[in-house]
Amino acid sequence: MSSTLFRTKKVEQSIRDTEEPEHALKKSLSALDLTVFGVGVIIGTGIFVLTGTVAKNNAGPAVALAFVVAGVVCALAALCYAEFASTVPVAGSAYTFAYASLGELPAWIIGWDLVLEFALGTAVVAVGWSGYVTSLLANAGWHLPEALSGRDAADGFGFDILAAALVLALTGILVLGTKLSARVTSIVVAIKVTVVLVVIIAGAFFVKGDNYDPFIPEAQAVPAGDGLQSPLIQLMFGWAPSNFGVMGVFTAASVVFFAFIGFDVVATAAEETKNPQRDMPRGILGSLVICTTLYVAVSIVVTGMQHYTDLSVTAPLADAFKATGHPWFAGFISFGAAVGLTTVCMILLLGQTRVFFAMSRDGLLPRFFSHVHPRFRTPHRPTILLGVIIAIVAGFTPLSELAELVNIGTLFAFIVVAIGVIILRRSRPDLPRAFRTPWVPFLPILSVLASLWLMLNLPAETWLRFGVWMAIGCLVYFVYGRTRSRLGREESATAGTN
Repeated sequence: MSSTLFRTKKVEQSIRDTEEPEHALKKSLSALDLTVFGVGVIIGTGIFVLTGTVAKNNAGPAVALAFVVAGVVCALAALCYAEFASTVPVAGSAYTFAYASLGELPAWIIGWDLVLEFALGTAVVAVGWSGYVTSLLANAGWHLPEALSGRDAADGFGFDILAAALVLALTGILVLGTKLSARVTSIVVAIKVTVVLVVIIAGAFFVKGDNYDPFIPEAQAVPAGDGLQSPLIQLMFGWAPSNFGVMGVFTAASVVFFAFIGFDVVATAAEETKNPQRDMPRGILGSLVICTTLYVAVSIVVTGMQHYTDLSVTAPLADAFKATGHPWFAGFISFGAAVGLTTVCMILLLGQTRVFFAMSRDGLLPRFFSHVHPRFRTPHRPTILLGVIIAIVAGFTPLSELAELVNIGTLFAFIVVAIGVIILRRSRPDLPRAFRTPWVPFLPILSVLASLWLMLNLPAETWLRFGVWMAIGCLVYFVYGRTRSRLGREESATAGTN
């Protein structure tokens, strides 16, 4: 039985599956498109909110160093993703990579995790976008009825019509074609990056050197907790992280790390890339470098405009401009955040549908969802199904509940991909690799350790939710996926003819 659970799918077979007419996606993306996708999904509200919040609570002006540390951790994972995406240019990202190296059950587990993570992530972003748009409409004197403004604003029936409408509109764009999605994303990302650059340049004129003193504030111990909201490492070893000081920089890095989540979504579009061997590494690493640079610049500006002890935790950048006598920037920042969240939502939805599509093509989910549109060459069936479900979830679920996103899944995917690089190097040294992760196995091992460290700093409650969802996934696999696996049936057919 164990041999069937860990049977691997050869890279050559995965690539051949992408050439079947009814299951083949259209190749239309370039390195620039991939970089735009990466920047589009990474830069969200985090750049306007998280920078100041972490500066005030965890690191002071040294939050810039925390972004560098988090960027390095992501870079370790990105190098592993780049090798896999250029070697196995197939939809599915970490799911496909795990199938080629670790086996079917680990691949199913990571695919199951990514589908949930991307779905909830899309819903969270859609509700956040709705909040920004509602605020902008209110400033213009337009108000939606309470019943259509979401569950948080309603006493009785409440449906977030704006969040649902956004998801459905983006679903339609994704059905019409990935290239169209790339064009829309390019326009929106250009607006978003322009807003960020204007904020950086304008804010630089209000920077005061005294606000950087001290750059690394004196360390403050954090009392150890014993509840499910406490980091797992506290419950296991009684160790509590510290705020400020050198260790506070690392504490801050574990928080701001989640502002980088999304670059791995670029790998889900490998099958739709014209030259994945060359362009996937460029898109993944290029978007990460650009976003890290912007994050560091914004953090330096916001801590220079206002002393870190005076920063607000809800809208630190906007309030910093208000404190310098320029309140109109608050609306400008809200506009940039609302525009930016559009692309985050779209790319998360794209990533989720590609993972779902890849799993259905392998038979682990119903094969009905593995057929592409005859004209647009997109996975229209899973896109429509998931788009409608997410629109309903976003419309009816309060943001306070949606915000409990299982971020642990991304770190788990990082670990799986890093281990997969080591295994595939040993099991298939003959594979042509357009991009090779340097210093294997040391760099992938370092990536595993860094990701595991951040996972241990997550609340125990997050680990509990993760375990429950994984248990449900294993049940679904043994009841449905294992017996309908395309790879399993092909192996049985081959054994029957011998």
